[in-house]
Amino acid sequence: MANQVPVAEGVFTWPSEEPRLLASRCTACGNHMFPIQQDCPKCSGSSTERVELGRTGTLWTWTIQGYPPKSPPYAGDDDPVTFEPFGVGYVEIDGIVRVESRLTTADRDELEIGMELEMVLDPLYINDDGDEVVTFAFAPANSGGA
Repeated sequence: MANQVPVAEGVFTWPSEEPRLLASRCTACGNHMFPIQQDCPKCSGSSTERVELGRTGTLWTWTIQGYPPKSPPYAGDDDPVTFEPFGVGYVEIDGIVRVESRLTTADRDELEIGMELEMVLDPLYINDDGDEVVTFAFAPANSGGA
């Protein structure tokens, strides 16, 4: 098995048996932000602290990405011939923040607004060093992950 590496530092706990997304919480108003931000867009406060979000959430809305995203910023080795559509959604975590995320399924029959999801690590591509780059995604809570 290839060595796994995170798609970016500071997005989720790494390495971790139960990875969690990393967010900011404004110390002035309590607003949560993902990804981590230094300033609060809600109250303009400039004091935030790093927090780990819960591993589960509810699907707030979703769609299917039916064509390869533009690169950059998208990182991956898909091209129009090998590309497979994937689910994308907003997941509400702990009732405090909505996170845009890949979903582990693109099957419309498996996705429903309000369903419970759990965070998993999902392979994205193999980098030039031969490492498997992983990103976070959300899977239906009863599916057993990716």
